Amino acid sequence: MSKIIMHVDMDAFYVSVELRRHPELKGRPVVVGGYPRGVVLSASYEARAFGVRSGMPSGQAMRLVPKLAFLQPTFDDYTAISKSIVAVFSTFTSIVEAISIDEAFLDLTGAVRMFGPAAQIGEVIRAVVSDEQRITCSVGIGPTKFVAKIASKAAKPDGLVEVPPDGVTDFLHPLPVQAMWGVGQSTTAKLNRLGVSTVGELARTPRDTLQRTFGPHAGSMLHHLAWGRDTRPVLVKAVERSIGHQETLGRDTDDPDLVRREILRMADKAARRMRKGEVLGRTITLSVRFADFTELTRSAQAPTPTDVAAEIYAVAVALYERLGIERARIRRIGVRVSGLTDRGRAERQPRLTDPARGWREAEQATDLAVGRFGPGAVRRASLGR
Repeated sequence: MSKIIMHVDMDAFYVSVELRRHPELKGRPVVVGGYPRGVVLSASYEARAFGVRSGMPSGQAMRLVPKLAFLQPTFDDYTAISKSIVAVFSTFTSIVEAISIDEAFLDLTGAVRMFGPAAQIGEVIRAVVSDEQRITCSVGIGPTKFVAKIASKAAKPDGLVEVPPDGVTDFLHPLPVQAMWGVGQSTTAKLNRLGVSTVGELARTPRDTLQRTFGPHAGSMLHHLAWGRDTRPVLVKAVERSIGHQETLGRDTDDPDLVRREILRMADKAARRMRKGEVLGRTITLSVRFADFTELTRSAQAPTPTDVAAEIYAVAVALYERLGIERARIRRIGVRVSGLTDRGRAERQPRLTDPARGWREAEQATDLAVGRFGPGAVRRASLGR
């Protein structure tokens, strides 16, 4: 019996979420990301028509579309919406593999006996996501993960494509090779040099030719995928919980004091999100991107699980100082806390040296003020305006 695999992919997820708050921008080229520094995190389809893509530097995107609208990301919203959507998937099957915040595979092989045809399930999911979240998604259905993924891409935006087992080659073979999942510019260029430009031509290329060009494993994989063969199961995997924040600086800097202030700012934002989510964490990770776009990442353990910015900062800034990069020009700084547990299950162990009232109580008080009067109500003096 063939498997029935569904791939659900949100359409321009970050942008779609932000447009709920900015309906006046619908129909315009819009991106989520930092400007003038930073990169595009998500682009509307109107922006993509001009060549704007995720991962593109913001300045380059603005040169392509001078009237491009930039919106700041709100990651808490994206995470909450993603969890709600995965909960919808789970009403149809327990075999759900979320491969990112905005896409997932579902194994519906057993579910169709209870809920009806796969396409009907897909349309229900699309309708529920649209109704509950006011965003759209695209759905692909096929006998393998590979075919389902390609089908969802063909369905974009806001559509559904189902490929039956006996229609796999008819669906795949007319497609250009670059439409295949995992085939990038380099692989496409090598295939083109072999005279291969469509998936059908790839399927008819001798396997040993592909293995000589791409290696035994990759060559064999390309051959099998061109025929729609993919034995990978949908895996239910536990994703490590983590919360963090990172920002690209307004300009590259080699000022250690400024770097330390930015580490504190990132720690403060991460800690506030942790307290809002009622979680504690112990593993602190500092990431630094330099002016030449190289990166360093280092991690260390806090003495006890924490949601206190001062404690997160103490670990992160110690990591920075141990790097010995005080005079290197830095472009971006990030602080992340992982290994999270619910506060009720891993309450902080008080130490004998702890005061009756300390940073934790102060930060909780600022949370209340910010919740009532807005994000500018209280701020650390060391962070300035």
